[in-house]
Amino acid sequence: LGKLKSRSMTGTITVTLPVGGDVTGSIEALNQAPNKTRNFIKVDLTSLGVGMVTQEQRFDGTTAYALDSLQGNREITGNQLDNLKNASFPSPLLTYKDAGATVELGGKETVGDREAWVLTFKPKAGSSVRQYVDAQSFLLIKQMVKVNVPQLGTDVEQTTEFSDYREVDGVKIPFRIRTSSMIQTFTINITKVEHNVTIDPALFSKP
Repeated sequence: LGKLKSRSMTGTITVTLPVGGDVTGSIEALNQAPNKTRNFIKVDLTSLGVGMVTQEQRFDGTTAYALDSLQGNREITGNQLDNLKNASFPSPLLTYKDAGATVELGGKETVGDREAWVLTFKPKAGSSVRQYVDAQSFLLIKQMVKVNVPQLGTDVEQTTEFSDYREVDGVKIPFRIRTSSMIQTFTINITKVEHNVTIDPALFSKP
């Protein structure tokens, strides 16, 4: 993990909507140490009379910006910005002490048919994260976090499940990621992962 300085992933995304069922699209995700991220999603909402929708989130380690063809562009601030700062690459658990965060080990809980250790990640600012680590493989299989959503004026609990782990460059990567909340549910299936690629710094900054 310590040898990874950047990651490029591509895949497909399926979004479950309250009305209209499932819609599909593509996703591109870029990460660069220590915590720079860019996610670009393209979803076809033609069935709903909207057409092609793009959503992009950029974070350069300090400031974050969202480009949204449906809801408009905006600065990302507050709790959401703090959470982006805490999501260090390739794993917050590698550097949490240096970042001033704490991690508490709880007991075991059952996740599906697996026993898992429960870790509570508490950063200096931003949301605490409950992580469920498979007691046999020690791979992360679920995490839960409350995220403040300014558009709703409230906190929303978000659950993310990780599965279909495959080895890439000696590191186990989840190729299936399912995230659910009261707002929406979406599933990402990764098709390609590359490490230590050169990434244009401009891709992480506000255009």
